[in-house]
Amino acid sequence: MAILFTSGLDVGLVMFPLGEFPVYADEAAYAFTNPLAIEFGFWGFLVWAFYFLTTFYFVIVEPRLKLFEIPLIKFVNNLVIIGTCAFTGFLFLSYLPDYAQGISEPLRYGLTAAVVLLAVFSSSDVRYVKWLSIGSTWLFFALIGLLALNAGMGASAFSDSLVSLSGYFGNLHRFVTPLSDYHAFYLFWWFSWSIMIGQFVARFVGGLRAWQLCLAMLVIPSIPIAIWFSVLYFYFEQALAMSAALKLAMLVVGVIFVINSLDSLIRLYTTNLGVSVERFGFYPYIVGNWLLMYGLVLLFQFTPLKIEWIGLVVIGLYATISALLMRNNARLALSRAQEPV
Repeated sequence: MAILFTSGLDVGLVMFPLGEFPVYADEAAYAFTNPLAIEFGFWGFLVWAFYFLTTFYFVIVEPRLKLFEIPLIKFVNNLVIIGTCAFTGFLFLSYLPDYAQGISEPLRYGLTAAVVLLAVFSSSDVRYVKWLSIGSTWLFFALIGLLALNAGMGASAFSDSLVSLSGYFGNLHRFVTPLSDYHAFYLFWWFSWSIMIGQFVARFVGGLRAWQLCLAMLVIPSIPIAIWFSVLYFYFEQALAMSAALKLAMLVVGVIFVINSLDSLIRLYTTNLGVSVERFGFYPYIVGNWLLMYGLVLLFQFTPLKIEWIGLVVIGLYATISALLMRNNARLALSRAQEPV
């Protein structure tokens, strides 16, 4: 459950809402409901319903058809994983001055390099991935409690914030297509992540029935996200100032989330490509993957690459897989029709 919650989240979940609530309150594109419902729509429920579809595919369909073993599809899939992993690190590097105002350039690059190194180390053993996921989940709940306690947020205020989330479920259909350019960015981001979340989470859900997997993927991540956003929304509504200590605590938890996301992706592409510690040794694995990831993070500063491009490649992969599934079903139906009665 901890892996499910943390594998698809990063520092943006922790740091973005307080900066985005005022935008959602002022722009006409989001006027149909409250800022809390808009924020939840960018991160919760419907997104995880999409992730369920990809996880279901990799649990049930892929082991039978092995379409992702087709050389071209396998190559594009791993290219998407590596590109998205590096782009996630690049976004962290780019937004770090917003998270930690006044941070120096050497410290910004050094912290990003350390985050990538820790993610590579964590990916070297699946036990580290599990421990980090569990630890960061508990830290996240502790952060929620700390902020709620600091704000003096009682049960009634908390329930009032939660009620505001009904504005999302009452307008669920609006979030399927872009509300704005910013929402479109999020949609492409979720598309690029969806194919990787499906592959990674599929390795940890053995024994669950389809309805149990669906319920778990819809509920488990969405509840902590809803609670967190509700606490932050209370700060926004009450215009409460955030102390330096609280901002630092948020940054620390956010950095750990970034490590969680990166180690999941690194673990995924190294497994797909057979680049394991057992095969190459611990230090070559660490150094090689760190040089690859950090090098790509730095390279992205000099390229026009956008996450929308990766999202389009993933959409192309989905179209290809869908066409192959339909062709496979057509062949199966034809073979059955030709069988003697």
